[in-house]
Amino acid sequence: MRRLILASTSKYRAELLARLHLPFETRSPRVDEEIPPGEAPEAAAARLAVAKAEAVASGTDAIVIGADQIPSLDGRILRKPGTHRVALEQLEACSGRTVVFHTAAAIVDGRDGSVRKTVDVTEVDFARLPHDALDRYLALEQPYDCAGGFKAEGLGIILFSAIRSRDPTALIGLPLIWVAATLRDCGLDPLAHDRGPAARP
Repeated sequence: MRRLILASTSKYRAELLARLHLPFETRSPRVDEEIPPGEAPEAAAARLAVAKAEAVASGTDAIVIGADQIPSLDGRILRKPGTHRVALEQLEACSGRTVVFHTAAAIVDGRDGSVRKTVDVTEVDFARLPHDALDRYLALEQPYDCAGGFKAEGLGIILFSAIRSRDPTALIGLPLIWVAATLRDCGLDPLAHDRGPAARP
């Protein structure tokens, strides 16, 4: 079986990929994630996903998955807030509005350098919540290193009124429907009988 690497240190992406029961390892891609002014959210997410996968695939014969997620409000990119104050300001700006999450995935074959990529778009309607409720949420979950300033896989789900997506796993950080289909095309079939033991992230 081909070696499979997830170019990410995110435990949430590792947990998603582990659902496919394919043996894999994780590596930090060490890629500059700076987004230049004027770059569209979808383009930035796709570029960074490819860059991460290519950085880890270089010099290997492995199949490497890279991913990136960028939320935007009215076309303006929302960053990882970093602090409580910035996170609270960001969530208040999103209250009662729709935030678009661009979740990109790229699969690079280290043998020939071929690249496959996709961008899944998820629309999230935020509920109208008072300042105190948002403040309490942030104090409880402290999602300051998360895109958008919340964790959809955790308590952050209470911030929403609706989610629209082709793939529910995309909002967590990895569009698993596309990843599974593309890995099959690469010869890594989760349903193959000779694939070996289940993966552990």
